[in-house]
Amino acid sequence: MSRRLVDRELRKRRLRREKLRKLREKFKVAKNEKEKKQIFEKVSKIAPSVKIEEFIASVK
Repeated sequence: MSRRLVDRELRKRRLRREKLRKLREKFKVAKNEKEKKQIFEKVSKIAPSVKIEEFIASVK
């Protein structure tokens, strides 16, 4: 793979991790189930392989 392609992939992974970190913080302070559901819907768009149990376990 070319250097540019590798850099692009690494940048995408870093951004994905950063977005997930921010969504975990929002999930922690979410007050009701509706907010939590909306946050998890965003998570599933960013990382479709993440299960809700895994996500909740990573929040705590």
